[in-house]
Amino acid sequence: MTIINNASLKSFNTFGIDAKAQSYCDINDLDTLYNVLKKHYKTPLFVLGGGSNMLLTKDIEALVLHINLKGIEIVSDTDNSVIIKAMAGENWHNFVLWCLEHNYGGIENLSLIPGNIGTAPIQNIGAYGVELKDVFVSCEAIKIDDQSVKTFTNSDCNFGYRESIFKQGLKNQYIITSVNLKLTKTKHQLHTDYGVIRNELDANSIKAPTIQDVSNAVIAIRQSKLPDPNEIGNSGSFFKNPIISAEEFSELECNFPDVPSYKISDEAIKVPAGWLIEKAGFKGKRFNDYGVHNKQALVLVNYGNASGKEIFDLAQLIQKTVKRIFNIRIETEVNII
Repeated sequence: MTIINNASLKSFNTFGIDAKAQSYCDINDLDTLYNVLKKHYKTPLFVLGGGSNMLLTKDIEALVLHINLKGIEIVSDTDNSVIIKAMAGENWHNFVLWCLEHNYGGIENLSLIPGNIGTAPIQNIGAYGVELKDVFVSCEAIKIDDQSVKTFTNSDCNFGYRESIFKQGLKNQYIITSVNLKLTKTKHQLHTDYGVIRNELDANSIKAPTIQDVSNAVIAIRQSKLPDPNEIGNSGSFFKNPIISAEEFSELECNFPDVPSYKISDEAIKVPAGWLIEKAGFKGKRFNDYGVHNKQALVLVNYGNASGKEIFDLAQLIQKTVKRIFNIRIETEVNII
């Protein structure tokens, strides 16, 4: 167990913010995690996964535990489905690719989402009509204060739109160490209803897509409009798509007839936050060394040496402007630290 003092976190967050950790420990096995928690559970702790869904606006005055637990195993196997256990430190997209290689279906629409397995349930990651909760069976987690181990089932997690119990009632109380997902082996249920996916498949003359075809389409779509964090610092979609009432949407549509929407229910309509932000004039706008991406208004970017506070100030300006123009409050999807 090695603890490093005053450690830079620049290479451990996809925004590339050069914040410092008071101290830092790389967690590569469960024994190390147990030992660190037993010794330091009363001191301030900060749990770090893939660093893809956070914006560091200040130095971390705590012991940063970087969860790098690795391993993938099959825990249940039938003719039609398989339950796979993946450790928290596994890269999410690499895990998706591994599943595709074995013809396991259910998460192909979640291709190229940044981050690690362990943080996927916290955020209930989702894209193109699929969310983690759709395939989630359970996760195992360690309680920080007493190091007890608990298994959380799907229903235990209180999943919502980019929400879970780990962001609400149990925030900062548990560290997820592994996740179990149930995937299909045959009769894959493809989700190609989103127009962009269908358009991509049609462009490649694919009439009877496989799960690999759907994944390839999603990857192509994401790469066409989302910047690579290795080239431009970013955290993917910075804001959630707001869900408003049918009455509110009717009023919005009267003022902006071209507004796109997705019906959630008879009473709830989802409006693309990217459209609102673009319509408000922020798409492609640059402020010194940070700004809004020129291909996707949902993405805030660090062109090199921006501070987290500068990017957060921009996010707040966008929220205020969208609220003023459309009377809609857009919430951040990224965790502000």
